[in-house]
Amino acid sequence: MAVRKLKPTTPSQRFRVMNSFTEITTDKPQKSLTKGKSKSGGRNNSGKMTMRYVGGGHKRKLRALDFKRDKYNVPAKVASIEYDPNRTARIALLHYADGDKRYIIAPAGLQVGNTVVSGKEATPEVGNAMFLSDIPLGSVVSCVEMRPGQGAVMARSAGSFAQLVARDGKYAVLKMPSSEVRLVLITCMATIGAVSNSDHALEVSGKAGRKRWLGRRPRTRGVAMNPVDHPMGGGEGRASGGHPRSRTGVPAKGYKTRYKKKASNRFIVERRKK
Repeated sequence: MAVRKLKPTTPSQRFRVMNSFTEITTDKPQKSLTKGKSKSGGRNNSGKMTMRYVGGGHKRKLRALDFKRDKYNVPAKVASIEYDPNRTARIALLHYADGDKRYIIAPAGLQVGNTVVSGKEATPEVGNAMFLSDIPLGSVVSCVEMRPGQGAVMARSAGSFAQLVARDGKYAVLKMPSSEVRLVLITCMATIGAVSNSDHALEVSGKAGRKRWLGRRPRTRGVAMNPVDHPMGGGEGRASGGHPRSRTGVPAKGYKTRYKKKASNRFIVERRKK
């Protein structure tokens, strides 16, 4: 994985930093695992815009990903590493020994031709999916389940990972990408290794048009609005806008919005650090 800078043939390209896509092995997805993706443009079923700054963008196809990794003890060969327009990470196409084909989120270091397996017979090697009860302490993991059989919900974006710190009875202690330390049942699954495409954080759009390719329309600043439209709007001349807050008046910096009585709070050992 690497990034590259373009020659500034236009003003917008002077600052653009883009991915080199060196790890991708094919540009055609597995047809049986793809389907069309419809767009709402930020409108609900009656046509009313309920989400601002959404619309347009390049046409995409959804890839059916296997987040559960529930094909236990069946070896699979990595057939290709592919680009997925719906996520920041790369995906890998697996060809199972019984003829089945599935997509997974590719961990960093996974190569075409590697053999991966999930379940009790798996070893702590990159790409294998194992129960937290079987993973060695100190290991770097990704695509972690929060409940057994739920499928991966944590540490799924490019370059993210969690670390298995300890085990305490029926719980594993994980240090999450946010630096939060939390308890997860040892019967949950996780993939060995960090998520691929860690250089995604180094990319620079360079121009407004690239935001439009991604389906993001121009966003109006609160300070540029009138007082009737935003708490930070109005003022004579170029006013700074006062305390930063959202359109509905919720403070934007440092204000905790998590529900204090949330049931899963008891699984959090240590809060994330600012």
